[in-house]
Amino acid sequence: MNPLITLADRLLRAVRRLDFITPLALRLYLAPIFLDSGWRKFTDIESTAAWFGNPDWGLGLPFPHLQAWMATSTELIGGVCLLLGLAVPWLAIPLIVVLLVAIATVHGAHGWLALVGPTNGTSGLFANDATREAVTHLERAKEILQAHGNYDWLTQTGSFVVLNNGIELVVAYIIMLTALFFWGGGRYLSADYWIRHWWETKQR
Repeated sequence: MNPLITLADRLLRAVRRLDFITPLALRLYLAPIFLDSGWRKFTDIESTAAWFGNPDWGLGLPFPHLQAWMATSTELIGGVCLLLGLAVPWLAIPLIVVLLVAIATVHGAHGWLALVGPTNGTSGLFANDATREAVTHLERAKEILQAHGNYDWLTQTGSFVVLNNGIELVVAYIIMLTALFFWGGGRYLSADYWIRHWWETKQR
């Protein structure tokens, strides 16, 4: 048994030399999300500020122009730095703050689920009154489409669901950024690694 345990331990140590893949994968997954969100805000910053500030159909936040620019620049700069692996732990903090604000102002009121369908919206573990109401609307929409549309063609590539906009995905992004805060950008394929390597070499 001991030789098998020794072999397994050696294999595990060998595989762990590839541990830089995990932070790289997280960075490459998160970067497009923040770049896309930031770019959409930037290309119509006036509408973004109006949405931030309007209490009737927007978020009703104070200093909407300032907050719009802060959120936009954080997402764009953060996205670029995630791609490069530059200042990853430090950029993770403001990105997490942006996401926490998004939970408090947008996603939190919708509960946990990002998408609602018949199976998870009525009897699922995270079903609530809002998701059950969404399923009622979804079923009515299906009835209309079945009566007046080519329903088989419409559902050929997937089922209809409701975008519930809950906190599910946002929490996942926060967990990923928290991991990057502690792990950093990873070895070899991040600017942080090579900057640290250059600095340590210089200090010798």
